[in-house]
Amino acid sequence: MLRTDRQFSDLVHQARSQHVPVHIEPPAAFDRLVPDQRHQGIIAFIAAKGYCSTDEILEHARRLDEPPFLVILDGVEDPHNLGAVLRTAEAAGVHGIFIPERRAVGLTPVVAKVSAGALDHMRVARVVNLSRLIEELKGDGVWVYGVEPSAPISVTTIDMTGPVAFVFGGEGGGIRHGVLQECDGRVRIPMKGKVASLNVSAAVAVTLFEGVRQRSAPAQIQRPIEPE
Repeated sequence: MLRTDRQFSDLVHQARSQHVPVHIEPPAAFDRLVPDQRHQGIIAFIAAKGYCSTDEILEHARRLDEPPFLVILDGVEDPHNLGAVLRTAEAAGVHGIFIPERRAVGLTPVVAKVSAGALDHMRVARVVNLSRLIEELKGDGVWVYGVEPSAPISVTTIDMTGPVAFVFGGEGGGIRHGVLQECDGRVRIPMKGKVASLNVSAAVAVTLFEGVRQRSAPAQIQRPIEPE
């Protein structure tokens, strides 16, 4: 929306009464979002799928009789990254993903396409305050870890077999300080090369499939049959 004067006040009031986020943007942003179109000062974004609540995600884990396995994304703005995270998380058996309401991409058609169908099976909650969300999850017995390159502990050394959530930062900025402070701990992905960090979708994949390894029953070792 370009502004909130009398011309738009009724619409703003109706949107906020239905908990629809309203953002004021400069004209250049509108021209970029809808090139060659007449927007009249208002643009609406419709999610490719409805959002869930925190309780619905936790209840889903309970119905499966599994300890919650959760992902929290702090400010991921690239729809391709979110789509890739959704695809990985669904494959890893994650019960739900949490994204912030502001300064982050939502469930757009691009996200749905990149997820390759995973969005249809993944519960996503959009929350106003990630710090408050983390407090709520910890109150429900979930251990929350922030994944960042400078953390003192390797992600491979923590127990992921119980209720656990991992926080990943957005492109460039990482996890915000206030959000990181609410976490139970910080973990890093062990790296051997010269690059300091991974793309967020790659970091999610490495972390979650360590969880899959720990949560899966030990595989039976099959010895090769020797030729007679």
